[in-house]
Amino acid sequence: MTKAEFVTPHLVDLYWNLFVNRLAYTVQSERPGKNGKHYYFRPKRERVLSQSMIRRHFSGQKTIALYAINPRTQRSKWVAIDADYDNALEDLLKLQWQLQQDGVQAALERSRRGGHLWIFFQVPLLARDSRIYIYNLSRSLRVPVKGRGGLAEGIEVFPRQDELGPAEFGNAIRGPLGIHRAVGRRFWFYGADYRLSSQIEYLNQLRKVSEIEMKTFIAGLDMPAEFEYKPKITLPPYDPTRREFHILEHVTGVKRRSGNFLTRCPSCAQQGHDRSGDNLSILVVDPRKYKCWAGCTKEMIRSAVGCPILYTIAS
Repeated sequence: MTKAEFVTPHLVDLYWNLFVNRLAYTVQSERPGKNGKHYYFRPKRERVLSQSMIRRHFSGQKTIALYAINPRTQRSKWVAIDADYDNALEDLLKLQWQLQQDGVQAALERSRRGGHLWIFFQVPLLARDSRIYIYNLSRSLRVPVKGRGGLAEGIEVFPRQDELGPAEFGNAIRGPLGIHRAVGRRFWFYGADYRLSSQIEYLNQLRKVSEIEMKTFIAGLDMPAEFEYKPKITLPPYDPTRREFHILEHVTGVKRRSGNFLTRCPSCAQQGHDRSGDNLSILVVDPRKYKCWAGCTKEMIRSAVGCPILYTIAS
């Protein structure tokens, strides 16, 4: 944004109507952690997103990330495809072209390593329907999906869940047209001048997908089995003497911070990532519970340490 550009209330309204589907949000940290990363966190004070915060996002005072699903309706205003790996833009352009064949006008936004492809809806649509559409489209085009078959790199689809519980948030994605704190720059959409007013005008005039169209796109389709969410498993109380997989036996350089162990994610390490060695968080009181903050799934992590998870499929 140039100094001469003034952000009008109307511009904020247009952005809100395009992207904001719920009032919960996260903020990117002003300063990097010891590892140089800028993390996202839910604010302690201004917990409800406001138009004032959108203005600060535009100005670069804050950088917000938005949640896709409203848990009251299980619907989203948009679907975003995130790709940040080698040849990511090539895959996003492939998806954009195929979407165009369905009459879907998708907006391509640059990112640090690749891009985000955004599809907007006339009215909020069921998250599961949009996910069925994109995952089947990706499979038909042979576009890699992160986590599928242990893949460490591939597209990620937001919303990341089919539905959420009342107290759940899902996964947030960086709000477009703000300043990324790590690089101090704004990432623009292709197709419009590099001014906020031009960008939002471009996004607003894109043809939005209707509910009837989405139902037509997914008629006769189901979520591909490899992307179906597995039911949550309630674990018995942790017993370190029980014979079972222990992630701590397969990692080194473990550091303790508060209630978690931090170490290098084995799956990230296979790709030459996580040089700071803190992507993997392991719960101290129950090390069966661990998470890679870069998005590697447990299947990917277990495969990386040579102990793949084996699923039995009932006939």
